[in-house]
Amino acid sequence: MADPFYADGFRFTCTRCSFCCRGEPGFVFLSREDLRRLLRRLGLDFKSFFEEYCTLVDTGTGMALSLREVARDVAGEKASCDCALWDNGGCAVYEDRPVQCATYPFWSTIVESSASWSEEARSCPGIGAGELRSREYIEERLLARRGAGTIVLSYGVDPECMDADTILGS
Repeated sequence: MADPFYADGFRFTCTRCSFCCRGEPGFVFLSREDLRRLLRRLGLDFKSFFEEYCTLVDTGTGMALSLREVARDVAGEKASCDCALWDNGGCAVYEDRPVQCATYPFWSTIVESSASWSEEARSCPGIGAGELRSREYIEERLLARRGAGTIVLSYGVDPECMDADTILGS
């Protein structure tokens, strides 16, 4: 089997530019560990957290818990699709951000080819800058994202009637 094209590593550092958190629509799916960290960080119970920050996304097998997008007018321009946890200075929970965010840009769809990596680099100023990230580092991020899992609720379950212990299986 041939080495992946990232075998020699890539330079990357998060510049906190917020490109991956704002402007474009998308989903940030939450794992159980993400939910634990965010509830602790924000000091909220599940119902309050869900009402303020979450939405459900139909995955075809159930409803996945995702961070909600918030429309904001930026400098008089059209509304953007910002992560509900983004604040004026950037991510309000950066140190405790979801694994999906913490592993960016080392996602399988981005590191699958030099073309997809180059395409992402056009929007992300951290790609090609900073520390050289080894193949091992990149593969750890790929595994972390795959291994985190996503909270998926059965169809018909009302999350407003649930608590963290039920969601987290505590």
